[in-house]
Amino acid sequence: MKTFYFTATGNSLHVAKKIGGELLSIPRMLKEKRFEFEDEAVGFVYPCYGFGLPRLVEEFILKSEFKADYFFAIMTYGNMSGNGLHYLEKTAAKAGVKFNYANEILMTDNCLHVFDMKKQLEKEDGKNIEPNIRLIESDVKIRKNYIKRKSLLINLLSKPVNFYVKRMVDDIDKNFIVGDNCTKCAVCSKVCPKNNIVIKEKPRYLHKCDYCMACAQLCPANAIRHKKEKNPARFKNCNITLNEIIAANNQL
Repeated sequence: MKTFYFTATGNSLHVAKKIGGELLSIPRMLKEKRFEFEDEAVGFVYPCYGFGLPRLVEEFILKSEFKADYFFAIMTYGNMSGNGLHYLEKTAAKAGVKFNYANEILMTDNCLHVFDMKKQLEKEDGKNIEPNIRLIESDVKIRKNYIKRKSLLINLLSKPVNFYVKRMVDDIDKNFIVGDNCTKCAVCSKVCPKNNIVIKEKPRYLHKCDYCMACAQLCPANAIRHKKEKNPARFKNCNITLNEIIAANNQL
């Protein structure tokens, strides 16, 4: 079994590790230009972005060829998922992939300008994250057939949000401010899945951002701030190490 994942602050990698199989980082597959895969089962674990899927996940799927008897997808999200799985299904169909199983799991959101990170962290215990992961893990293990569906209303509400988010990225990194406490450790550039940060006097953004928040959330000095952030608190999934995220995303 091959389990492809994209992670910024560890949620999706944590889920992928629990599901198991051969874990393959989507940013690394893109970097290494690996686009042909075959196994008994193939899955994708990724975060919800603007009620849809991250652009690099979409890019990877459309560039790749997959052969498997069983396809599954797990979308992690922190507040509202909209119809994010539907957008994955539509994208995958273009690559000849039809899912046998597609589900979502509520975890912790990392969107600094929308959510108060301190409050997000306080809500973790009430989300039953680990029991829900175990249920999904069991479903995949027995090769369950299930597709989570949303109402027509949610689908209609998701479209304008997804449309807007897809078009506001790239130079949206102008919202990040690097403070004088920056140590030039280069962690921000190493966790960036788009190779969007170079280290000069301070980290400099190249305006090809996917807004994953890894740079700001994982800075050891907490030197990268968002102009509209709700709280200086930061989040990384406690089950995942910084080195694991660097290994997954590093494009240098």
